[in-house]
Formats: sequence, structure tokens, C-alpha cells
Amino acid sequence: MTDAPPPATYAVIAGGGTAGHVLPGLAIAQALVDAGHDQASIRFVGSARGLEVDLVPEAGYALEALPGRGIQRKLSLANVAAAFGIVRATLQAIGLLRRWRPKVLLVLGGYAAAPCVVAGALWRVPMVVAEQNARAGLANRLAGRFARACAVPFPETDLPRTEVTGNPVRAELLALDPGRDRARARAELGLPDDRVVVAAFSGSLGARSINRAVHALAGRWAARGDVAIRHVTGSRDWDEFRTVPDEGPADGAALVYQTVAYEQHMDLLLAAADVVVSRAGGTTVAELAVVGVPAVLVPLPIATRDHQTANAQALVRGGAARLVPDAELDVDRLEAELGPLVDDAELRTTMAAAARAQGIPDAAARVAALLEREARS
Repeated sequence: MTDAPPPATYAVIAGGGTAGHVLPGLAIAQALVDAGHDQASIRFVGSARGLEVDLVPEAGYALEALPGRGIQRKLSLANVAAAFGIVRATLQAIGLLRRWRPKVLLVLGGYAAAPCVVAGALWRVPMVVAEQNARAGLANRLAGRFARACAVPFPETDLPRTEVTGNPVRAELLALDPGRDRARARAELGLPDDRVVVAAFSGSLGARSINRAVHALAGRWAARGDVAIRHVTGSRDWDEFRTVPDEGPADGAALVYQTVAYEQHMDLLLAAADVVVSRAGGTTVAELAVVGVPAVLVPLPIATRDHQTANAQALVRGGAARLVPDAELDVDRLEAELGPLVDDAELRTTMAAAARAQGIPDAAARVAALLEREARS
């Protein structure tokens, strides 16, 4: 008895590099599987340097990793080598799509997306863009020229033929109910159940401006017996900010201040948190909205086209968050923005409801339906 041949490729999901690209792609892939497609018929194409090298195989999907790296946004000798890498990657993508002949191509953005856009246009594969931010990146703006549809998180996202689907988030976050899961999440993280919990995080490396302000505020609030802070510093600043600030009383009521370099269970942290301090990446903003957590957002100042500020403004307009430019963030400004949220339970409840009103829990299913529509066409 011979093994059955592998199923024909239904969808190729192209792009990656960062978790903000990869995680929505995995959520959409799972939505396709939930809709009845064989998992083996869904293939990913990513970068050999991106997080997808680990995340995609761990999720059970096949990954082809393209060589090379992105072009730097400045004159550099490294760009010469990068240009040759892009040519190699494009030729490889052309060969892959010719061999697989997928029914549809989903473009996530990132370095590896551009070669697949060229290949998809060459072989006339129906193309859909899934943009995670309010302002599209370069690869997705290129793909938008050829795409049948562009799935976007906000109506103002600057791509053609847009359909507002929301930004897909992980299944474990969709399953959260803070009212039901908060006590369990706090117990697992070692956080008290009777305090206002502030979660501060800013990506795997961390953000020095956020780390410095949060650490200083922990020192200023050292005597607060009603607050707990879980501070995810990131790996880069861990040694500097891992210790508790040496301020406040030696005994009596005191702040609970936890520091970790990396948060292994972001779902638990969001379930445990009353308020968040973070950057404003597309995935973070979508997760805050779906779970319903008020936030003080500090956009990454060097984000392409300042897209994090645009992401944050979407929540701010809806009354779900406050925005602090990175250049203006210090301990005084953080206390001015965060203090009222910590002190006013009714304000937190109102902002949490505003966040949930902007969340789109079925975003992955909406994008999957777009893919099926274009595949049929």
C-alpha cells in the first residue's frame, strides 16, 4: 500500500519577519483549516532570518524560507548584497509558485512578501493582502497594486480595494474572558487578586523609554499597597531594570513589582491586567481591543510611516486608550496619564468597554472568507 499523495496547494501565505506579521498569518491559516481545508494544503513562504522559521513549523505548517535580507533605508554597501539576495529570493519564489500553482496567495508584509508578490503577479495567482497597521508597509503597498482585495484593520488604512476585517489574533486570546479568567491568571502569574494590576511590555527586545519610565514610577509608587506592576523589560535592558527601585518604606504597605525579561504567557498577562502600558503595533492594538484592556500607548518613533501612532489613534478616538509620544515619555508624564486610570475603577470600566467595541474577534475567519472568495473566482 502506497502513501497517499500530498494534497494540492490551496493557499500560499507569504511574509513574516516579526511576530506582528507571522501571528496573524497563523491565525488565518487556522481559520482556513477550521473551514475544512487540509492543513497540508496551506504553505508559508518566509524569510530565513525571521521568526517564522520557528513559529510556523511549531504550528504544523510547511515553510519555505527565502534567502537574503531587506534593503536598508539609507545608502549602504550592505544594500548591494541585499539587492542580489532579493533577486535570488524572487527567482526562488517564481519557481515555488510555478510548482505549487496555489488557488490563492495571501500577502502579510515583510521582506519575504515582495518576491512572492512578483511571482504571484507573473503566474496570475489571485492575491489578497492582509495589512496589520493603519498605514501599510512597502511590500503591501506593492501587493495592493495587484491584489483582488486588501483586508485591513481600520477604514482609513491606505490601500486600494479595502475590506475592513480587523487584525487576526491568537486563539488563546479569543478564548479569554477577563471577568471569568482574571483570578486564575493572577494566581498563575503570582499577582495579588485585590490590587489594580498594571502590565508594561514593549516587544522581545524592549523599549528603553518605556522601561525607564515604568521603573522610575515603580520607585515613586513604592508605598502604594493598592497597585501591582508586572514589567516585561525585554532582553536588551533586563540587567539594568531587573531590580526593584530602592525607594519607599522598608516595611508596611508596599507596591508589588515584578520584572521578567520575556512574557511566556501573554494571554494570562492580558487577562490579569487592569491597564496596559505598551507600544502600539498592529497586533498589540488588536489584542487590547479584543480582550478589552485600557492602555497608555507609546508608539515606536522609528516605525515605518509612523504607523504605530496611527494605530494608537484608532483606539484613542474610540476612548479606549491614551497616547504619549515617545519623546515626551518620562516618569512625570507616565504618572499623569496612568494615575487616573489606576485610581478610577469606573474610568477603567468605560475604557475597557470602548476597547471591546472596536475589537473584531472573528477577523481571521473574515480574511479566510476573502481568500475562499478570490480562490473561487
